[in-house]
Amino acid sequence: MSRIAFIGLGNMGGPMAANLVKAGHTLSVFDLVPAALDAAKAAGATAADSALETLEGAEVVISMLPASQHVEGLYLGQDGILEKIPAGALVIDCSTIAPATARKVAEAASARGLSMLDAPVSGGTAGAQAGTLTFIVGGEAATLEHAREVLQAMGKNIFHVGANGAGQVAKLCNNMALGVIMAVTGEAIALGVAHGLDPKVLSQMMAVSTGRSWATEVCNPWPGVLDNAPASRGYSGGFGNDLMLKDLGLAVEAAMRVGATIPLGELARNLYAMNKQAGRGGLDFSSVVQLMSDKAS
Repeated sequence: MSRIAFIGLGNMGGPMAANLVKAGHTLSVFDLVPAALDAAKAAGATAADSALETLEGAEVVISMLPASQHVEGLYLGQDGILEKIPAGALVIDCSTIAPATARKVAEAASARGLSMLDAPVSGGTAGAQAGTLTFIVGGEAATLEHAREVLQAMGKNIFHVGANGAGQVAKLCNNMALGVIMAVTGEAIALGVAHGLDPKVLSQMMAVSTGRSWATEVCNPWPGVLDNAPASRGYSGGFGNDLMLKDLGLAVEAAMRVGATIPLGELARNLYAMNKQAGRGGLDFSSVVQLMSDKAS
């Protein structure tokens, strides 16, 4: 078992840290939110007063932060921790950030003789709590093997997709597809409802036909179709519209860097931006269907 510094205990990081404790690892944790620290302490972790303090004796350093600027600031900022990480420690960033930022931090870590992985996740808060996340990993294969036991304590699927930064690219590809599929699924159901169709029957038909997807079967955007979907509880919980908007923005940025054309990704970003402007930024991203129909409420 490893001594782990875990920084970032939000909706994803908190349960991920708790699962590491359950697996027998020793955790020193930090978050800017006192309640998040209290929850981690209750789960068996040791709360630190700063990110720097978590590093004492750490064999593994894990970060799970909201955006690129937070990750760059944590490791490379004025009070960045990279220079203080113990020699030989493994660094894993599980945040979803710009691939360029992931590469920048990994290069700085390598210059210090540290091995680093970008390992963004898929599976949402439910997957984080259940320990069934998918890790999408960029970095050296040997480094991943070193990290595998730690990652397996938090997830059930691990994909090595390439060098540093590749994990972020693959995650953005997945989330771009998810954002587009959710929007068009909502649009299709809204069209059916406008013609008098029962949204539940329409969704059941789509779920066993060529229109099937995660959006029809697991997170249906129409209220009342699936009892456990965010749409059936006022679009609360789930994966926030603002987070989808962030990821689509990163996808557009990544496309521009290599001259790729992603017209549907750009259109989806505009739709989720409109949904945010309509006051639904904090709701589940499936609430984008409310742009297509006032009956989806």
